[in-house]
Amino acid sequence: MKTVLIAEDEPILRMLIMDTLEDEGYSLEEAADGEEALDKITRFDFNLVILDYMMPKMTGIEVIEKMKEIESCQLTKILMLSAKSQQAEQVKVIRAGADGFMSKPFSPLDLIDKVEEMLRG
Repeated sequence: MKTVLIAEDEPILRMLIMDTLEDEGYSLEEAADGEEALDKITRFDFNLVILDYMMPKMTGIEVIEKMKEIESCQLTKILMLSAKSQQAEQVKVIRAGADGFMSKPFSPLDLIDKVEEMLRG
């Protein structure tokens, strides 16, 4: 079973993502801010980490930068979610080390497709 961490500070959106992926059979963990996400990343092995760009305590970019220093995270896929959908922001996210980007708002079906694509690749 594939394990996914969802790091999103908006509780309703985090719950929507959790419900969507739980229905697809993924094992899930959640975090409400960047520090909590990084703590879980250091304690558990995830196949995929879904990060919100703008979170309290640490941004998604800062979490990615820390993940790149952790040997056990080298194969972990990273999907960044952001309301900042401008091309320059997407490039910044990919250059930081994310494997994928999705603009908010997004449909649950698009999220499922993106997660499956990333975990197959």
